Amino acid sequence: MAENPTSGSENGNPLVVCFGEMLIDFVPTVGGVSLAEAPAFKKAPGGAPANVAVGISRLGGSSAFVGKVGDDEFGYMLADILKQNNVDTSGVRYDSSARTALAFITLRADGEREFLFFRHPSADMLLREPELDKNLIKKASIFHYGSISLISEPCKSTHLAAMKMAKESGSILSYDPNLRLPLWPSEDAAREGIMSIWDQADIIKISEDEITFLTGGDDHNDDNVVLEKLFHPNLKLLVVTEGSKGCRYYTKEFRGCVPGVKAKSVDTTGAGDAFVSGILNCLASDLSLFKDEKRLSEALLFANACGALTVTERGAIPALPTKEAVLKLLESVAVS
Repeated sequence: MAENPTSGSENGNPLVVCFGEMLIDFVPTVGGVSLAEAPAFKKAPGGAPANVAVGISRLGGSSAFVGKVGDDEFGYMLADILKQNNVDTSGVRYDSSARTALAFITLRADGEREFLFFRHPSADMLLREPELDKNLIKKASIFHYGSISLISEPCKSTHLAAMKMAKESGSILSYDPNLRLPLWPSEDAAREGIMSIWDQADIIKISEDEITFLTGGDDHNDDNVVLEKLFHPNLKLLVVTEGSKGCRYYTKEFRGCVPGVKAKSVDTTGAGDAFVSGILNCLASDLSLFKDEKRLSEALLFANACGALTVTERGAIPALPTKEAVLKLLESVAVS
């Protein structure tokens, strides 16, 4: 495969490399129904690490995606979407023996999300260490990943090798566990898998539900729970996202909260990924961000606005905002 014209950091920005899964989400054409009741489905590109890569690029940053798709129509469609969004695809691989992963997702009338995954196994699970673009990973200023790539081999070993490579090259490691329980063999396996690489990350973004899950049912609002059970000695920044309420942040020196930015919610898909792209984009251009509370708060407010804009449209990638749109929203909030 030819490398993207936007490869590396040609726009002068430090590179953020996102590792993991990219798949097709199938979303019902009508809201508030179960998967069984849905009359039809619309396909949308998905996969948290890929969403983050596109989000960073939309904000004017440099990003690359490392992962595997099927050597099929859906796989090429996904790679094309990355290219159209100026994401470096030189780390994308194609598997002829397995299909691109599919996920059917719905938001039922009771507000619960239903997931049905087709990964038996899918191409993303079959990425092997020799297939890694080592030079690309070594160029990463920030190396970002989730936990889904830790579920099965050979992808798990590949993930660990890529992390080690990035760390040894001086990258900041960014982790969004992105818990998807239906994909794990059991709750215990999920907890163990997610926590197995916890202490290696420099930055972790986690949701309130994930705190409750990972601590075995503790109160996600309790700062002591977060500090004692989840804040490890190597961590530079831990962010807890609280949906429309905003987020809380914890560093070695300080902790606090940043309010959410109001928006009319249509679809929450991708809001967390937009938030991550917002904070990582700010961090890529200012690697000492977590040492200055004022600058960190401003960056987190920017990230909150990225999340807020994403919920105003359907789907993840189509709804990810540009930097101009985020700054415009923040201006209107400051005025009102």
